[in-house]
Amino acid sequence: MSSELARRVAFGVVAAPIAIGIVVYGGAPLAALLAIASALGAWEFFRIARASGQAPFDDAGIALAGLLPLLVHARYLQLYDPNGRLSAVAIAAIVILLLLALAIWARGVAGKPLGAVGSTILGVAYTGGMLSFGYAIRYHEYAFAPANFSIDSRSFPLPSGGLLLLLPLLTTWASDIGAYAVGRTMGRHKLIPSVSPGKTIEGAIGGLAASVLVAWLFTHFLLRPTAQLDFRWRPLGVIVVGALISVAAQVGDLAESLLKREAGVKDASHIIPGHGGVLDRVDSLLFVLPVSFVVFNWLLTWAPA
Repeated sequence: MSSELARRVAFGVVAAPIAIGIVVYGGAPLAALLAIASALGAWEFFRIARASGQAPFDDAGIALAGLLPLLVHARYLQLYDPNGRLSAVAIAAIVILLLLALAIWARGVAGKPLGAVGSTILGVAYTGGMLSFGYAIRYHEYAFAPANFSIDSRSFPLPSGGLLLLLPLLTTWASDIGAYAVGRTMGRHKLIPSVSPGKTIEGAIGGLAASVLVAWLFTHFLLRPTAQLDFRWRPLGVIVVGALISVAAQVGDLAESLLKREAGVKDASHIIPGHGGVLDRVDSLLFVLPVSFVVFNWLLTWAPA
């Protein structure tokens, strides 16, 4: 085993259980994890943006990206009311105006102010904005009853929201693994070679099939019997969920590849041993989490035993 592969495996063995534990527990640890991932992802995004010729406001963008999940956490703690006097839309408008005002003095006409403000806003929305949907899924309005997970006549209480958030995470991993395995063994036809030369149509289909299978297994054997949650129009609903998650995951992967290819970089950074950067690990989730939130609002239903 090569040293790089060993680092990848070692990091995955340590990081995956910790991340799953935080996802299931929720609360402040989940908000902190999302905030750290958002800030690091924004830092990598702005590195890519600079390599492609942009000049974003790095410090402001990193801070804003890290604050977004914490703001969502404050909303669920009822410390902040988005329907109150200062709505989320009003906050977004103020931030944009402040960035434009900053561009007047910090950049001027010669400092590419349009690109600076645009790339900063995109970086914040792409990282902190998209990852914040993970917290919203964890505290979905239907995921209110405790889930009872039983093994050998012993019952363990688990938060329903934690199990619900695990669904898009595990389904995304299944999509990635299925696409990689089928693409390596059976891939013949390139998907979009100008963006990602290694991806194939066969791999995309394999990822889709794996995603649907894992979504159905997770819902049938864990989500429904323990958390009493299911999707409308069984089994069509869960098939739609798995398929849409896979499509979102693959488009998210391609979107980051597109940004890196424009900038001429291979990895977003080298901050994670053997795995590249944070964006290289969460690029699929940046698309999956908001898509899952919308689809859950459409199809998720309470299914009491």
